[in-house]
Amino acid sequence: MEILVLIIAIVLSVAGIIGCIVPGIPGPPLNFLALLLMNIFFPESSSWTVTIIFGVLTLIITLLDYILPSLGAKYFGASKYGIWGSFIGMFIGIFVFPPWGMIAGIISGAVIGELIAGQSKSQALKAGAATFILSMLMIVLKLILSVIMTFYFIAAAVKSVFW
Repeated sequence: MEILVLIIAIVLSVAGIIGCIVPGIPGPPLNFLALLLMNIFFPESSSWTVTIIFGVLTLIITLLDYILPSLGAKYFGASKYGIWGSFIGMFIGIFVFPPWGMIAGIISGAVIGELIAGQSKSQALKAGAATFILSMLMIVLKLILSVIMTFYFIAAAVKSVFW
């Protein structure tokens, strides 16, 4: 049973890191779930306090991932067309030329959306750049949190197996 739990937690940790970059896979929540499994099945290997802190950070980062790019794009003048365009472009880009297509899709989708909305080329490019920068910021923040949780998970796993 313990080996099965460790294997599942390892798969969750790897999927969590991948999910930070690939849309549709919830990166930090998967890493948090791996830590939660460690606390439940190997309580001597990790601290509930640390797990709760990681849970709060996961919740904050996950909420920001959905809110920040849209709010930031709006702050820089993006319309609903630009925001929807970035989401659609990202989705199409994932399948056309992953992972670079996702990045190109975010930018081109936002710009095309703004041009459809009747914005000037400079305003469309500004909205596209803002959407791209904030989306990349969230990818970096998710990746940092997931990597930290993965290192904590590895330490807890080693502690539970060898000590």
